[in-house]
Amino acid sequence: MSNTSKQPEAGKITEATLTQMQERVGVEVPEPRRYHNDYVTQDGSRHFCWGYGDDNPLYCNAEYAKNTRWKGLIAAPGFSYTMGENDVAPLSPEMKKKLKGDPLSGLGAYQAEMNFEWWQPLREGDQCYLRKALVGTKLSEGRMGGKTIHEVRGIFQRNQDGVPVASRRGTFIATERSDKKEGDKKKDDRKSPALPQPYSDDELAVIDACYEAEADIRRGDQTRYWEDVEVGEALPQMVKGPLKLTDLILWHMGWGLQISPPGAFRLTHDIRKKIPGLFPKDHLGVPDTVQRCHWQDDWAQQLGFPGPYDYGGQREVWLSHLLTNWMGNDGWLWKLSLQHRKFNFLGDTTWLQGTVTDKKIENGRYQVHLDVLCVNRAGEHSTLGTAVILLPSREGGEVLLPEPPADNLTDLIKHQVEEYKRESE
Repeated sequence: MSNTSKQPEAGKITEATLTQMQERVGVEVPEPRRYHNDYVTQDGSRHFCWGYGDDNPLYCNAEYAKNTRWKGLIAAPGFSYTMGENDVAPLSPEMKKKLKGDPLSGLGAYQAEMNFEWWQPLREGDQCYLRKALVGTKLSEGRMGGKTIHEVRGIFQRNQDGVPVASRRGTFIATERSDKKEGDKKKDDRKSPALPQPYSDDELAVIDACYEAEADIRRGDQTRYWEDVEVGEALPQMVKGPLKLTDLILWHMGWGLQISPPGAFRLTHDIRKKIPGLFPKDHLGVPDTVQRCHWQDDWAQQLGFPGPYDYGGQREVWLSHLLTNWMGNDGWLWKLSLQHRKFNFLGDTTWLQGTVTDKKIENGRYQVHLDVLCVNRAGEHSTLGTAVILLPSREGGEVLLPEPPADNLTDLIKHQVEEYKRESE
């Protein structure tokens, strides 16, 4: 197998870029990265939950969890982000040659969508293995002009017994970076309206009141039955913010780094030797992670943003918190599909909202469909999407967990590739 396609120009989007991306669709790629957690532990689960402000004892206290329907601690839905031992055999020399180089080199890529499915809980002591592949790609025009390319990444996970537990399919939009240099920017860029302004005491009091109510609205072990839910019902509002650098540090303590390889000092040095592009120099001339746009002003501005901003993954987990609080410990969050529309800059506040849009019974599963929403301090919708929750029924009994479209990860990847093709037609 030879790679005869024309090499794309670094930092530019061309037909060659699309061709190379299409050659990668459906190819299972080994995961070289060590994830944050090898096993589900009470400590790891608790640290993850605390990093987004959740202290539900189902996820944080193994003794409490023994008396729930799960008979032990389970991880919160978003915890699957932190796990994944490689489940793919080494690539053949021919495939390595075919996949050599990065067709998106020099481009800025930003998360636009994420679609989750959860089929089985990750229980205390479980391991998690993953297979990943590009499941689709397309070329399009950007909203501000110029070309963009959609990179649709799929990650599929199983437990140590070979049972599929979760998948996530994310759309990342790669764009050509601006040629404008940092020195060309106006000095008042930091005064952009996109950046949060100081808070009044009255505004902070409204946020604090929402936090005060949060413990009371968590359903916990008070079973929410499908029959008691009404279409049009609004979920109690939750809040996350004002987002501080401290919150970001605590988030990383539970989530890991995800993008940058883990480790400090010599460990970072070893990675930098292999992938120097991940470590552009800072204002002192010192190589540092490209990921610092989430916490460092000057680097975020150099990339064209007024200041550091949050992760799409944070908002995804925040909305899962809204949903698990509402459904109670006997429910099951099955699907969550989200679109990220705006960046949340450090200092912003996000209000989480949800509304029941439908109820149905299919294959013995009592479904509740919802619209969910993140609203920023300016009243703009920063993230919106849908969710499907399974609830226990007075007539039908406890939740029947969903079945994945296939019983192994390779077939799940094939299913997602075909599904994306149908959606794109």
